[in-house]
Amino acid sequence: MSQDLYRDITDFAHDTPGWLQLLAELWTEAGLLLFGVLFLVAWWRTRPGASRAVAVAVLAPLGTAFGYVVSELLKSVVDEERPCRAVTGAAPSLVQCPPYGDWSFPSNHSAIAGAAAIALVLAWRGIGWLTVPMALLMAFSRVFVGVHYPHDVATGLVLGALMAILFVRLLTGPTGALVETMRTSRSGLAKWLAGPGPAVPRPSRRREPMHRRV
Repeated sequence: MSQDLYRDITDFAHDTPGWLQLLAELWTEAGLLLFGVLFLVAWWRTRPGASRAVAVAVLAPLGTAFGYVVSELLKSVVDEERPCRAVTGAAPSLVQCPPYGDWSFPSNHSAIAGAAAIALVLAWRGIGWLTVPMALLMAFSRVFVGVHYPHDVATGLVLGALMAILFVRLLTGPTGALVETMRTSRSGLAKWLAGPGPAVPRPSRRREPMHRRV
């Protein structure tokens, strides 16, 4: 079934305009760069917030890297051949088929995309409307250009998302404590990285009633 769907998608890809094919090819890499920019924005916007929020923002890219590592380890165990070599009767891939030994299952790009999308949602609640479609489009583009099966990218998305959630949840506590320590450090760099934290309101001075001043 996955092979049939792969043929359908790659046939469709060859019927699309050249500019769309080029866009799909570029998006598989450009999406990763955009996720990197969003990680920086998420960290910056949390610096004036609580230490826990900063911790989640810092852990988001690390959780994404963890999702990639798990995906790569699984890929080295499964050893599934790329569909651009294995599927007979399929249209040629739009990009060069990865060399033998660069296995197909799961898709590392999709694992990174799924991890980044969910990790950013954990750090920045309102950004899911952007990151989730980005991840889905990145995953689809890997099948569109012909280098992955549909089940490769679906598994990659889910695996990456789950690993990112697990990583962030387990390390938020100790990382938040580290952020608190950095905020009281004598190092200017450490304070800058951790952010100023919430502003402490100054106590208001109450004016004494006139009859008490007499």
